[in-house]
Amino acid sequence: MKKNLIPLTLGGLGIGTTEFVMMGLLPDIAKDFRVSIPVAGHLISAYALGVVIGAPLLVAISSNYPPKKILIALMVMFTVFNAFSAFAPDHNALFIARLLSGLPHGAFFGVGSVVASRLAEKGKQAQAISVMFAGLTIANLLSVPLGTYIGHHYSWRYTFGLIAFIGLMALLFIQLWLPALPVSREGDIKSEMGFFKTREAWLILLITAIGTGGLFCWISYIAPLMTDVSHFSKDTVPLVLIIAGLGMVIGNFMGGKLADWVAPVKACLILLISMAVALITIYFVSGNQVLSLIMTFITGSLSMAIGSPIQILMIRTAKGAEMLGAAATQAAFNTGNALGAFLGGLPIAMGYGFTSPELVGVVMAVTGALFAVMLFKRQAAVKRELELA
Repeated sequence: MKKNLIPLTLGGLGIGTTEFVMMGLLPDIAKDFRVSIPVAGHLISAYALGVVIGAPLLVAISSNYPPKKILIALMVMFTVFNAFSAFAPDHNALFIARLLSGLPHGAFFGVGSVVASRLAEKGKQAQAISVMFAGLTIANLLSVPLGTYIGHHYSWRYTFGLIAFIGLMALLFIQLWLPALPVSREGDIKSEMGFFKTREAWLILLITAIGTGGLFCWISYIAPLMTDVSHFSKDTVPLVLIIAGLGMVIGNFMGGKLADWVAPVKACLILLISMAVALITIYFVSGNQVLSLIMTFITGSLSMAIGSPIQILMIRTAKGAEMLGAAATQAAFNTGNALGAFLGGLPIAMGYGFTSPELVGVVMAVTGALFAVMLFKRQAAVKRELELA
């Protein structure tokens, strides 16, 4: 790992912690504010909404500044709003704090992806991006379980204090270790937005929003799947999540290497098909505890492996609008989060059991793979046209 990529990893660690720890803190927050768990669940939606709003907006208004200054400003926002979450007096205040905390998420990963690719050696751009996303995966392995433990046994407010501290550390290392790269913007916001008039842009966003939704069909309901179908005790669920987190750490780096070995669109296609196979396998083997744990690790690996290939695919496709495109991809990821959780919950509500979301996830992953095939054909056609010209 290059030293100048570590600040991006720390930023990813903080962002990953604040995004995923809320799932484990919901019962504690609901009890503290005397609201139902479904009402407390709106805090998850608030964060996702903040990501969708902030990703393209903050990149669009900051693109004239050097990347280092942008990342510092985004991490200041992240730190302040998470600190505000720790002191929120009621549910409504925490809802607003979560919305604001989500604003810098997509923009940080969007700008960070471009910075990582510019700092990387030739042919290793996707692996450099995976170093940044390593923070997100390490969060699921270490800081999310730790933050959940702190929230259960002490106070969820201390957890947000921990997240703000990670933000301060990321700020320090961005200032000390991240090189001052020059502004890379070539046109204005109008010309950058023109990229989103292309078929390629929307195919990448659809691959992200629909294809990765299959992951969230699975992970959104992993706790009842493990307790009601695999018959693990509730006390075992945090350990199951650590197994999934370990898979995410390993899968993240595998995805970066894969995207540097083959064309990113091919890497996305391979991983989405693999995700579909993994989800349908979970549907059939979850009654067996050993196989269930094996598939938790495998599916966790596949879930994060696709992050770097999609980011480098967007960066290479969005010429002249790399940061805006990469940020929009993060907004699409969170759209997939919301879609997967919502659509995966429908068959459960209809009484089909806790394995039924996996079938919805298979459909979403296969649909994402079909969009990847369409993009591959589109890129091949454009390449032939250029060769003939």
